[in-house]
Amino acid sequence: MRAVLLKDFGPPDRLAVAEVPDPRPGPGEVTVRVSAVGIQFLETQIRAGLMRDAPGQAPLPLVLGKEVAGEVVATGPGVGEAVLGSRVLATTAAVGGYAELAVVPADSLIPVPEALDTGAAVALYRHGATAEALIRAARVAPGDRVLVQAAAGAVGTILVQLLKRRGATVIGTAGGGQKLTLVKELGADHAVDHALPDWADRVREVVGGVDVVLDHIGGTLGREAFGLLASETGRQVVFGFSSGAPLDVKPLELLSRNLTLTGFSARALWSRPDQARELVTGILDLAVEGVIRPVVGQTFPLEEAAAAHAAVEARTTVGKTLLIP
Repeated sequence: MRAVLLKDFGPPDRLAVAEVPDPRPGPGEVTVRVSAVGIQFLETQIRAGLMRDAPGQAPLPLVLGKEVAGEVVATGPGVGEAVLGSRVLATTAAVGGYAELAVVPADSLIPVPEALDTGAAVALYRHGATAEALIRAARVAPGDRVLVQAAAGAVGTILVQLLKRRGATVIGTAGGGQKLTLVKELGADHAVDHALPDWADRVREVVGGVDVVLDHIGGTLGREAFGLLASETGRQVVFGFSSGAPLDVKPLELLSRNLTLTGFSARALWSRPDQARELVTGILDLAVEGVIRPVVGQTFPLEEAAAAHAAVEARTTVGKTLLIP
């Protein structure tokens, strides 16, 4: 089969398609013929050599890729054949997804509804579960003013839609006109360019303070968003730092304004499979009903995996970026 191999850490051009042996499922596993695989920002950091201690990372050479969709074509010992031919979402054991075939744990399988194509399902899969769990962690209520950072991204596009469904006033930040247009199309009440030096002042002009910040950027932008929190009610949920720098907040700052700062780990969410499955199924159902729209911003064939990584790193992408074997 064809797979995208990473033989050495470094820039995107370290990714190259090669012929490798077909994988065989072990006990409790199945093989999926991959029709779409999602690219995660974390994978670009692993490829660059910045996350060599990432959980589940295999020695080089390796095939990256965690979130896949496709058809079950083989089962390992202990797995019934009833799943053969099923269209499914699945999570690899951290690696192996950038390929025509991928082995995944059978207990990770989630059926893809007939009304959704597999690419759309991947766009909603892990990021959809994360978005719903973030909203619950932030205790969002109708009328809350919620700031979504990187609102045109894979998680942000789902957050905007789910928050509007909750009755929140949504302020989405993004960089550049195309992304801001998308954020508005998805239902945000206000879209603000966080590349502008006075972006926080613009938020204050339209909504005053905010009750909730959902922060995946950290660094300077995360800190400026923290300054927008309304005293007494403000809470910021941090679920990443794509800027490369974590949010820097001192405990006294929380105490003096009676604010709440919460850390959120998607890894912890997926360590509770039943909860994660319930969240994913709920998101897929909303998409089938037309309540939310999956955003697949760009797709690349396996041969262009390097270009896909470069686009994700350059922040030129919107929504979910997929590889198509």
